[in-house]
Amino acid sequence: MNAISLRAFNDNYIWLIGNGRQAVVVDPGDATPVLTALAERELALAAILITHHHHDHTGGVKQLLAQYPDVAVYAPAGERLPVPDAIALKEGDRVSLPALELELQVLEVPGHTLGHIAYYGNNMLFCGDTLFSGGCGRLFEGTPELMYRSLSRLAALPGSTQVYCAHEYTQSNLAFCHAVEPGNTALLSYMKEVAKCRQQDVPTLPSSIERENAVNVFLRVAQPEVRAAAQMQALRELNEEHEIFAALRRWKDHF
Repeated sequence: MNAISLRAFNDNYIWLIGNGRQAVVVDPGDATPVLTALAERELALAAILITHHHHDHTGGVKQLLAQYPDVAVYAPAGERLPVPDAIALKEGDRVSLPALELELQVLEVPGHTLGHIAYYGNNMLFCGDTLFSGGCGRLFEGTPELMYRSLSRLAALPGSTQVYCAHEYTQSNLAFCHAVEPGNTALLSYMKEVAKCRQQDVPTLPSSIERENAVNVFLRVAQPEVRAAAQMQALRELNEEHEIFAALRRWKDHF
């Protein structure tokens, strides 16, 4: 079983999890690349997983259901979606996919949107727009406290966990991380690796929790250099980790 990245729009990744016979798709904002990949690989669609309601993650669902009307759609219970009969998921639920011998745990990770969820299992994390390599999602609906709590939960997963983000933002995210924490040698090494990938038009994902804990400043607010940089931007002392996170997120919004 492996996860294949399908490109959509300018920088989205739709993830197709397949075992050679069946496949599950995560956040199909566009149906066309999914239908093409299924046909080329001779895969049957077994399920659709949604992390949050934004159109670039849900826009292809109706078209996929028109071709696969019996396929189950799993989605966050706390969000309005274009599929009224989707299976609503909340914290602690599990998605069992016997066709792929796969079981995924549902994690509520509000911040980018209030009902955002992630799927975790088989050493894979499908985190939508909550965690990016070197970054995190914008706070469209949640508060800094909510988002920081969500990111901290993901950062505590096993280091070997593969992180399947929904956008190719890595190179620009790392430029921001370098502005915040220029002395991070692990970051400098990763920047070189990512630059080579982008020159070859190769995806930089998946990342890993271990790597993100080493380079992603939004997970590194306890580091003295990160805190000092955030305080310089905020022009005040920041005592709480979520305050440091909030200062970094505001800085990134205008970087």
